[in-house]
Amino acid sequence: MSSVRLQSIPTTDPWSPDSWRARVAQQQPIYTDASDLETCCDELKQLPPLVTSREILSLKQQIADAQEGKAFLLQGGDCAENFSECCSDTITNRLKVLLQMSLVLVHGLKLPVVRVGRFAGQYAKPRSADTETRDGVTLPSYRGDIVNGPDFTESARRPDPRRMIKAHARSAMTMNFVRSLIDGGFADLHHPEFWGLGWVDQSPNAAEYQRMVTAIGDAVRFTEILVGRRMQSLSRVAFYTSHEALLLPYEEAQTRQVPRADGWFNLSTHFPWIGMRTAALDGAHVEYFRGIANPIAVKVGSSVTPDALLRLIDALNPDDEPGRLALIHRMGAGQISEKLPPLLDAVRREGRRVLWVCDPMHGNTESTSNGFKTRRFRNIRAEIEQAFDLHAAAGTRLGGVHLELTGENVTECLGGARQLTEEDLHRDYRSTVDPRLNYEQSLEIAMLIVGKRGVVDA
Repeated sequence: MSSVRLQSIPTTDPWSPDSWRARVAQQQPIYTDASDLETCCDELKQLPPLVTSREILSLKQQIADAQEGKAFLLQGGDCAENFSECCSDTITNRLKVLLQMSLVLVHGLKLPVVRVGRFAGQYAKPRSADTETRDGVTLPSYRGDIVNGPDFTESARRPDPRRMIKAHARSAMTMNFVRSLIDGGFADLHHPEFWGLGWVDQSPNAAEYQRMVTAIGDAVRFTEILVGRRMQSLSRVAFYTSHEALLLPYEEAQTRQVPRADGWFNLSTHFPWIGMRTAALDGAHVEYFRGIANPIAVKVGSSVTPDALLRLIDALNPDDEPGRLALIHRMGAGQISEKLPPLLDAVRREGRRVLWVCDPMHGNTESTSNGFKTRRFRNIRAEIEQAFDLHAAAGTRLGGVHLELTGENVTECLGGARQLTEEDLHRDYRSTVDPRLNYEQSLEIAMLIVGKRGVVDA
């Protein structure tokens, strides 16, 4: 893994958007032209923000509600966005599948769903090695479109700071289109039948999904008859963005103070998170995150100890602020029953206020005999089921899920209702980084959550 020790920048404040530069920054690309990097960062600082502080604070309140069991967080989207997929069909399908999943969850859990997309900024990816070798040729690893290109050529793999400007533009276009869809009634609960994708009629879950759509439509109409008017609040839903805030020069350039609000806000996203590879207590990412006013999250893997987790919580949320911190545990189906309970017990014992979220994807990645990187649906399912049981046993609450998914008909994860096999992976495997649930598998997960939550609560 790459690490960069940047020169300490004097500051009169204990924290500033650039104070991370005095720490070791893991997973950063090595740019060959420092002046070009500085020029691009200066340009980013002048560009309009992608989100507003009002939206950020609204999400923080909703996460606080989820911490109290009054809402459920659904966070999902691509493992890594590609510049080439910033198009209307891809964005629309991604939004549709998240809306469909939230419809199932609202109906089954009888709770508001906090909808957070892994998009409009998920362009950077950590890597296990700085370089990749093929046929005796060694080049920098692909770190996401915000850094370099996936093609195995010297020009594509060279880190280019101007890609940050392009990432900002693509994120802005994505957010603009999502907002336009929602403001235009795309997410209108009066017409959830419009959210369907072409696959629904052929899905093994089609009848159950259509039953939920009908029930929600009937409930909306009944309520409006009682109150004697159309409920305009049901014509649109709140939707928020998230990404792993990995590339720190980009995040710093989008961190600003705003009128009539205290603190510094990362205005490139509503809900940034720290990945497992960059969560060192004395590292640059923790230093950066501790000072921003956004709600934030940290990925928690099987190697994290209770003591280390408590110290991380102290650093990131010393005042125990409601809605401030989510812990996204990613253990793997084979390790969660052993590794998660000590962490749950430690946090509960200390009385710290966090939102527990399950990521059943990253701990269950494997490679097949024919060379594909994949995940088995049965392991994803098993980790979610165990997570609900373990939280119930510990007296804590699982308040959300974090999924890598797409609205496309990909064949990247094995199993599910259609029992995809290794031979199916050849058919439509598109991811350049991690395998994603397709739309049908995603809806199946939503139905699983509803069924499991009902059993646990009973």
